[in-house]
Amino acid sequence: MTDETPSRHDRVRRHPTPGSGNSLADWTRARNPLRVAISYVVVWLVRISPSLRLKRWLLRRIGVTVGPGVSWGLEATPDVFWPELITVEAEAIVGYDATILCHEFLQDEYRTGEVRIGERAMIGAGAIVLPGVEIGADARVAANSLVTRDVPPGTTVAGVPAEPMGSQTTDDAVESDDGETEE
Repeated sequence: MTDETPSRHDRVRRHPTPGSGNSLADWTRARNPLRVAISYVVVWLVRISPSLRLKRWLLRRIGVTVGPGVSWGLEATPDVFWPELITVEAEAIVGYDATILCHEFLQDEYRTGEVRIGERAMIGAGAIVLPGVEIGADARVAANSLVTRDVPPGTTVAGVPAEPMGSQTTDDAVESDDGETEE
């Protein structure tokens, strides 16, 4: 990711909500309740089905763009309100109980943003990906991470918030008697 690449916040659309209540209290103005109910039932089926083929078919029915060979883990949850904002490219893996969000309901507004998961990217178990995030090809998100920023191709991130996993530098390493490097 370069300095010219927009951040997730630049790609997220803001939708102000009227009145003094929080935006979630008024969600039916943002989305058709019947559409959300149908998505919820389909997402429930996706979460419990052991069949990857069925999961891909169901995800496509609610608008998720799913490439060939995508593996969607048990209990993994796509956004129920805006599933059509999710793209999962070929051979990517979304791990057990991961959550892909395309919306945020806040006090005075709600936000929506596309999430793109690149080819052969891996999202670990229990990870959460926020709206507007792009995860590059062959990138890896560690289990239980919170992805608040883009993940460049080939990068491994971990933590809350997820940060790139650093490689050991020679300043931090000490060479042992047998020629092995250790901390």
